[in-house]
Amino acid sequence: MPDTIMAAPVALPMQLRRAPILPATVNSEARSVDVVFTTGAAVRRRRWTGWDTSVPFDEILEVSDRAVDLTRLNAGAPALDSHSVWSSYSQVGVVERAWIEGKEGKATIRFPREGLDQAADRMFGLISDGIIRNVSVGYSIERVKVVEPAAKGEVEQRIVERWTPLEVSFVTVPADPRAQVRAADQASYPVEIVDTRMQKEASMPESTTIVAGDVPASTETRQQPVAAPAQPEPTTARMPDPAPAPDSEAIATRAREAERDRVSTIYDLTGRLNLERNFAEDLVKRGVSVDESRRLILDQVAAKSDETRTFPHVSVPLGGRDERITRRDAVANALLHRYSPTLFPLEDAARQYRGMTLLELARESLGNAGVNTRGLSRDEVATRALHSTSDFPEILSAVTNKTLRQAYDAYPRTFALFCRQVLATDFKSMHRVQLGEAPQLLEVGESGEFKRGTLGESKESYKVKTYGRVVAITRQVLINDDLDAFTRIPAMYGNSIAQLESDVVWGIITANPAMADGNALFHATHKNLAGTGAALDVASVGSARAAMALQTGLDKKTVLNIRPAFLIVPAALELKAEQLVAQNLVPADSAKVVPQSIRTLSPISEPRLDAASATSWYLAASPNQIDTIEYAYLEGQQGAYIETRNGFDVDGVEIKCRLDFGAKAIDWRGLYKNPGA
Repeated sequence: MPDTIMAAPVALPMQLRRAPILPATVNSEARSVDVVFTTGAAVRRRRWTGWDTSVPFDEILEVSDRAVDLTRLNAGAPALDSHSVWSSYSQVGVVERAWIEGKEGKATIRFPREGLDQAADRMFGLISDGIIRNVSVGYSIERVKVVEPAAKGEVEQRIVERWTPLEVSFVTVPADPRAQVRAADQASYPVEIVDTRMQKEASMPESTTIVAGDVPASTETRQQPVAAPAQPEPTTARMPDPAPAPDSEAIATRAREAERDRVSTIYDLTGRLNLERNFAEDLVKRGVSVDESRRLILDQVAAKSDETRTFPHVSVPLGGRDERITRRDAVANALLHRYSPTLFPLEDAARQYRGMTLLELARESLGNAGVNTRGLSRDEVATRALHSTSDFPEILSAVTNKTLRQAYDAYPRTFALFCRQVLATDFKSMHRVQLGEAPQLLEVGESGEFKRGTLGESKESYKVKTYGRVVAITRQVLINDDLDAFTRIPAMYGNSIAQLESDVVWGIITANPAMADGNALFHATHKNLAGTGAALDVASVGSARAAMALQTGLDKKTVLNIRPAFLIVPAALELKAEQLVAQNLVPADSAKVVPQSIRTLSPISEPRLDAASATSWYLAASPNQIDTIEYAYLEGQQGAYIETRNGFDVDGVEIKCRLDFGAKAIDWRGLYKNPGA
């Protein structure tokens, strides 16, 4: 299989690789030093799949003129103190020149003239004396090749085939023994990499945050495994004499400052990215480092940007309801009351919200989530409310769910009276065995034996299908205070889903499909189709009732004595059917008497029958007596189901309506058709 290359997003966060250095090429006159910033060896990284679960992989940097874009370094990239990018005071030098030599990336770093910058003078002195021995490079990834593991126990490899160094830093922790201040006789050595990551927030849109070192699954391509570069044993360098013991008070002061820095950085990042405060508090309490916190924050933002919001039932603790849930339900009730005061009476808790516009409610939700909305435009409020951790998307979801469900339940589904509902566990075909009658009992003589009998059977099959559509509600809806988009559109979907169910079931009656025996549902062979059409009257209904009573079992012998319970007619015959079953008075002419057995029939009028025939009418038995038509929902998804999520293709909220539904005629003996006259 040829290599398949994938392009990584331009907004991938900056990566870091650290390793120790040697002071062999320090030039005191030019105030410069040569460093090896990469040898491209494999580093074990992790791809986070949840809050505390991850998948390891090896990242390998290709080091060549083709792979490494040195434009940023050769344009005067900064040399920093410990990757601190938050202030210009952290820059201690500049990259004068960068080049590729063999399998190493090298650079010359120049420091400012002595006396110009105290921090730079200190750094240059520490490097010259061999105290600072480690170099680290920050880089971005442009192209990655993914290689599947060759055997069990190995991990995936991601070969970085195009990357750009962004800065070079002098650091304290020795992680890689060979990315270093360059020695005169230094050869190419393998490196061991410490996985630390840093977010370039200015280039990281909230909705497209990507985990450092990871590539979106939707763009990954795979190929056969390749071996990682061989890594020879590292050589040992002579260590200089230990430096004098530092001042303990100074160390304590620096530790306190570092801790304040860590805490303020974590709270600042989580606040700017609209993450929940308890997430930041957890990082602070656990003592997570700044670099590790940045990575976890990126993971959290990435997870939320792809999150599909579904809102099942919420269990309420014994002590009472959560304040956030109570407020959310009150706001939803205020919006529903505004949509339909008769269907949704206003609750006491919702009175304070009934006069507020959608945009005002969005601004309040952001405020309750800790987002400062002062000075934000209407557009900014709408955008942040739809793409934040506030409860506003959940409020809109509650409103759409209730309006859709109300409309769905209100639609008249006439088929439910004579059909039987079941639940399907999956989307595989369901086989319904139609059992015949029990065999007749035979007399057993004295000392005689019981003879065996068998049950006849016939099999019908069908399966549940999925139906669905997605509609988007944009931020313009909030700005324009268009409540109908959140109420009438879902209500229309509720009607549409209920209509679809009726179309499927009544389509079986009108289409007259073939059964498992090869004959149509209504067929002379099944003895459930009148040979000659007759108008709806006492005589014709009596004949139909007699035909159903005389239906036999699968043995063609046993009479089942099926009694109809429903009279099904098209809309054109609705009045006639109601008059037929509603007669209570005994007329003078006994021939016109409507028997009690007909008056007990329940009339069902269905307009979908008129399109096929305005004269045909039907009798149906109760599903408790015998199977007729069976309809099924997927287990756990009964009826209309709705999901919402923050829009990806549109700037707003996407609402997905779904129906998992199927139906099939299981037995013909409980149905009878007369073509009418």
